[in-house]
Amino acid sequence: LMSIKSAYENFKDPNQVKPWDVLNPKKGHVEGDVYRHRMSICDACPELFKLTNQCKECLCIMPLKASLSDAECPLGKWGKDV
Repeated sequence: LMSIKSAYENFKDPNQVKPWDVLNPKKGHVEGDVYRHRMSICDACPELFKLTNQCKECLCIMPLKASLSDAECPLGKWGKDV
């Protein structure tokens, strides 16, 4: 399980998707089947805290993260191409 400190370190990495990227008009977004596929994987994952839709591994709110085209699951369950 990722600690808050390691999640913060991850957010400082310029190559990692940040939660606030969802507000950046320059960032690509996925829609439709890709988004639904990503969220179906997250919904079935034991690392999803369902009350807040937050991943216990990366601490991201998954409906937001899953909408970003550059996002990847921290457990490798889906990536930029899925």
